[in-house]
Amino acid sequence: MARKAPREEPGEDALEVGEAKRWAAGLPAVTHALRMGYEQMGARRTALTLLKVNQQDGFDCPGCAWPEGEHRSRAEFCENGAKAVAEEATVRRVTPEFFAAHPVDELARRSDYWLGQQGRLTEPMYKAADSEHYVPVGWEEAFSIAARELNALRSPDEAAFYTSGRTSNEAAYLYQLLVRQFGTNNLPDCSNMCHESSGSALTETIGVGKGSVRLDDLYCADLIFVVGQNPGTNHPRMLSALEKAKRRGARIVAVNPLPEAGLQRFKNPQNARGIAGGGTPLTDRFLQIRLGGDLALFQALSRLLVEAEDAVPGTVLDHDFITAHTDGFQDYAAHLREIDWADITEATGLAREAIEATAREVTAARSVVVCWAMGLTQHKHSVPTIREVVNFLLLRGNLGRAGAGVCPVRGHSNVQGDRTMGIHEKPDPEFLAALGREFGFDPPRHHGCDAVEAIRAMAAGEVKVFFAMGGNFVSAAPDTAATERALRSCRLTVQVSTKLNRSHAVCGREALILPTLGRTERDRGPGGERRFVTVEDSMGMVHASHGTLPPASPHLLPEPVIVCRLAQSLFGTGGPRRGDRDGGAGGPVPWAGFEADYDAVRDSIARVVPDFGGFNARVRQPGGFTLPHAPRDERRFPTRTGKANFTVNTLEVLRVPPGRLLLQTLRSHDQYNTTIYGLDDRYRGIHSGRRVVFAHPDDLAERGITDGDLVDLVSEWTDGLDRRADAFRAVAYDTARGCCAAYFPEANALVPLGSVADTSNTPTSKSIVVRLERRGCSSHGPGEDQPG
Repeated sequence: MARKAPREEPGEDALEVGEAKRWAAGLPAVTHALRMGYEQMGARRTALTLLKVNQQDGFDCPGCAWPEGEHRSRAEFCENGAKAVAEEATVRRVTPEFFAAHPVDELARRSDYWLGQQGRLTEPMYKAADSEHYVPVGWEEAFSIAARELNALRSPDEAAFYTSGRTSNEAAYLYQLLVRQFGTNNLPDCSNMCHESSGSALTETIGVGKGSVRLDDLYCADLIFVVGQNPGTNHPRMLSALEKAKRRGARIVAVNPLPEAGLQRFKNPQNARGIAGGGTPLTDRFLQIRLGGDLALFQALSRLLVEAEDAVPGTVLDHDFITAHTDGFQDYAAHLREIDWADITEATGLAREAIEATAREVTAARSVVVCWAMGLTQHKHSVPTIREVVNFLLLRGNLGRAGAGVCPVRGHSNVQGDRTMGIHEKPDPEFLAALGREFGFDPPRHHGCDAVEAIRAMAAGEVKVFFAMGGNFVSAAPDTAATERALRSCRLTVQVSTKLNRSHAVCGREALILPTLGRTERDRGPGGERRFVTVEDSMGMVHASHGTLPPASPHLLPEPVIVCRLAQSLFGTGGPRRGDRDGGAGGPVPWAGFEADYDAVRDSIARVVPDFGGFNARVRQPGGFTLPHAPRDERRFPTRTGKANFTVNTLEVLRVPPGRLLLQTLRSHDQYNTTIYGLDDRYRGIHSGRRVVFAHPDDLAERGITDGDLVDLVSEWTDGLDRRADAFRAVAYDTARGCCAAYFPEANALVPLGSVADTSNTPTSKSIVVRLERRGCSSHGPGEDQPG
């Protein structure tokens, strides 16, 4: 078995910039995936593991939430999925000796890449308040430390319980149960920072906060919009679905500030045309939109549809659908007619002719799907933007029929399932009532903290214990300096993790690391029986996931077991209990039984969570089962009006001060969220480095910056504080004028904690006003405005 040591991180001068690619995947994707597998796992382990990814008797890929089709290949994974598996199934180990050699303050100075490359955590570790080192601790003592600190709080609301989207349904259900039995709804999760805007907008407009599209809808759509999304890196298996749609006659409109290689041409590595041939051109029309201009674009398209209907009544809009299934059309149509085209062109950066040509494609299409990701969800006006997408689809009845609908594409592999299982700081009252009936206690009703509110509460001393079920909160959150200060002010931070990450080094006065099984590893019950967990994909399919590898260490516990044992320590006898002081329960939940039998957990889920009746039997069927979706299945809209709601959304043009640019953060190709697989982004031509900022050549020239110059990025916000990210290489790139882009988490420092989306409170990581300062130059050039 290969045991290659982690690569040393290259110096700043190693960064190379080449030409951006105009196609994705092909043979290079195969070779990169296999090389990563060999380096992390060795040849034999790579072959055995990858053949189990997304198979019905295997495990769900931890890389993203894209669904599997009915007919699966034996290689049902993509390049980045293979990288995710390799990182988790690595043979590298982080032992107690590692922590003895590296104090916490040294680890805090290391990069996310270096930390992730060290390997899998092997034992529970504890950092005492007066120590700079983690030391081994037994599981019983670790749970006792966590229970001691939690039970010492004056109020349950002085704790926050974060959740990553890779947590299974069973673990998420048990986790929210523990938190609510403890007495709080402080359940921030990764959705708060990513797709919260989608859920907020869809719940208001169609009554269900999830997408309505299944894979078959993509395959039979006439027109597919891919908006604010880079599937070639973030959801590569989506490219296969788009290729299939293209072969069946679909046309694709890509809407994005940057041209993305995967949407230009796809060379499918699973067929001869992709390996030896030219592949499949995917995008028929590319709208290179200005950051934040999507609301204006969809309003413009809708206005053109309404005007076309006015010219030839009865030929464009679906009046039968509008009359029977929608509310608010007249007000919406009147609003559209008052929009100023000058505002539309300024907001979008697009020529009116390009928008009109797109509208003609819409009128020619019988069925339309709109897909989107974080390019739509992380702006101040994200919720109105997604409401506008719904408006656009409602006009021609593109909801509740084949080949049409809304398709928010999730990143984390079970982030949608976590929310279904009750991970929500603003829980549904009916869910709480069902939970209370199931376990004989009264769950808290008051709303808890989301991710941004949790950071503020920690900084203010209102939250003193932070518990994270997976993820890398420090690197995922906005306003890096503020987030780090907040976590360091806690009395205790607890991280349930598979691998080392930055959140272990930026910790409270006391800290625990609780190592857990990965998705790839076997979970054995008390009698040695093989157990499985379940996940929900981005299109509402629930299916089983069976780990196949031996655990990385005999000291690892599965996430459901960690939750159950913490609960028994927290609510058990022999000491003060939070429940004793607050009149909570503490006895009715069969924690020991749930730890021993996941079927018992699923039986409870079936009684509490809507649409999960017969859970154990249904999930054992090949491929699992699809959750119902009333708008899609019945054209029934469970909104306040009982219909799908047209909404009137004010168009606000994002205008930045002279000399500034609008920044978006994004992933490199060697990255999954905060996990950095490598230091290349070959589709954008970047090699051996990450501190780059992409900007249009003319924008650089106007600021006296040459391609290749080192610059500091400085964000400007209404609090008057400059947030800095230093020493980025300027890269002249074909992006929309007035816009620039840099990788996260390096650029998260520039996202102010107070800059959030209306309604959803999601950080506005895709629309940050920044200035570029050449290294060694003064902060403000002649005539530049001071930051406001």
